[in-house]
Order: sequence, then C-alpha cells, then structure tokens
Amino acid sequence: MRLLVVRHAIAEDREAFAQTGQPDSERPLTERGIRRMRLGAKGLRRIIDSIDLLATSPYTRAVQTAGAIEEYYTDLPVVVIEELVPDRPFSELIEWLQNQADADTIALVGHEPHLSTFVSFLLSNATESFIELKKGGVCLLEFDAQVAPGAGRLRWLLPPRLLRAIA
Repeated sequence: MRLLVVRHAIAEDREAFAQTGQPDSERPLTERGIRRMRLGAKGLRRIIDSIDLLATSPYTRAVQTAGAIEEYYTDLPVVVIEELVPDRPFSELIEWLQNQADADTIALVGHEPHLSTFVSFLLSNATESFIELKKGGVCLLEFDAQVAPGAGRLRWLLPPRLLRAIA
C-alpha cells in the first residue's frame, strides 16, 4: 500500500477566527491557501498518477484541501472520517487503514501535529514527531504488508513550494 499524507493548506488565523464565535473545526482555508493548494494538487497529480481513496478530517479546512486534490483525479472517492480529527488515537486510524485492503494508494488529509507524529509512528514506532509537514505539504509512505507502527518506508516528503514548482 502507498499512503499519501497531506497537511491542510493555509487556513484563516486561529485567534481571529475564534472571535467569530464559531468552533475551530469550521475554520476555513484562506483564498491564498485555496489557490496554492490547487496548484500543489496539480503538482501532486504529475507525480502520483492515481489515488484509490481520499480520506479527510471533517474539519472545514481539511475538507477544502481534499476538494482541491479531488479536482485533479477522475472518479476519486472521498470519505470524511473521524479518525483524522486531531488527538484521536493512532490505533483507530491504523485500524481504518487496515480495513482498506483493496486500495493501493490512499491519501489522508489532516492536521498538525497529529499527522507528523502519526507518520513518525508508522516509520519508527516513535511517539514523538521527527518530521515536519508544512501547510499543504505531502509525504509518501509505502508498506510491504499491512499498515503498522514501524512498518512504513518514507519515499519522499515534499513541501508545498516544490509541489507548486512541479505543477
């Protein structure tokens, strides 16, 4: 299995948005974030031919990021899963991934520091992050068998500016 891990793009300022009284889960991407993510998704499409399943956190900014990716892939199924909500146990997300055995390539869209710590966990069974996923950045992990802690191999980690340059 190949696993693409995508951090959501640039979102509205957390403190300014909090003053609207709306929950942080509804904080959207900025117009600049949307533009940059669309260009980054175009670059991603040039290096990843197909994605079998795109899963996103239910938070607005992640759903919008997933939407930008979806624009570049034909008939891409998109699912919203609670397992990508920040601070959810990794065991839940691993179990969800293990139940997607028919998919060769899965993309996940979520949040920091949850994602980078999850990637570190899949690479080394470490419980602290040793990678950095920038907003709109993507990494590709590969697994020979089932997704499990310490079983992943990092193929690449691309910051958003390189994805945009590839586009």
